Amino acid sequence: MQRRSRHPAQDFLEIRGLRERCSGGWTRTHVLYMFYTRESSSSRAAMHATALFDTAIGRCGIAWSERGVMGLQLPERSETATRTRLMRHCPTAEEATPPKPIQRAIEDIAALMRGEKKSLRAIQLDMSRVNAFCVRVYETTRAIPPGATRTYGDIARAIGDPDGARAVGQALGRNPFAIIVPCHRVVGANDKLVGFSANGGIRTKLKMLKIEGWRENEPSLFEELA
Repeated sequence: MQRRSRHPAQDFLEIRGLRERCSGGWTRTHVLYMFYTRESSSSRAAMHATALFDTAIGRCGIAWSERGVMGLQLPERSETATRTRLMRHCPTAEEATPPKPIQRAIEDIAALMRGEKKSLRAIQLDMSRVNAFCVRVYETTRAIPPGATRTYGDIARAIGDPDGARAVGQALGRNPFAIIVPCHRVVGANDKLVGFSANGGIRTKLKMLKIEGWRENEPSLFEELA
């Protein structure tokens, strides 16, 4: 006769001497609830994690899930502040050693911020919490190469919404994937540097653009966003 497999909760109960009877007013239902709560919390922690890493512009933070990068935080005034803002993307996450795909992403981001012409378009993003309009804006913005800029109006036209420059600006203002979705490469009309909510504001935006060689070898056509 095939032996029936044990449920993990049975081991949880037995270890605590509670398999047959629970003392102190605790019932088997109470303990099972505690087991599943603990198991669910552990699963969430395993799914979401964070890490801080150094770049030429300061210490950045990255959050990820099993689907990809959930968020990228630019440096704040302190490491604690950077970590706090990063945790908005995954409040239950813990710091962990990045797996290989995330470590490669970190290395490519650091290389880009050293001035190397690195494309970050291969980095897998977890956009499960991003609405459809923002997904279109972010995917289009990712097509802007290092050293080039596009206007909010350019992005709006590229996604088929020629009157949507303001909405594009709002979407990029909420961009959780800084650097990977290079909102610093999106400027106002006539290349005016506007709309950057990161610590340091326009100064940080200009610094990042200069690192990337802004205005050098910039395509004259719009084919990069096609």
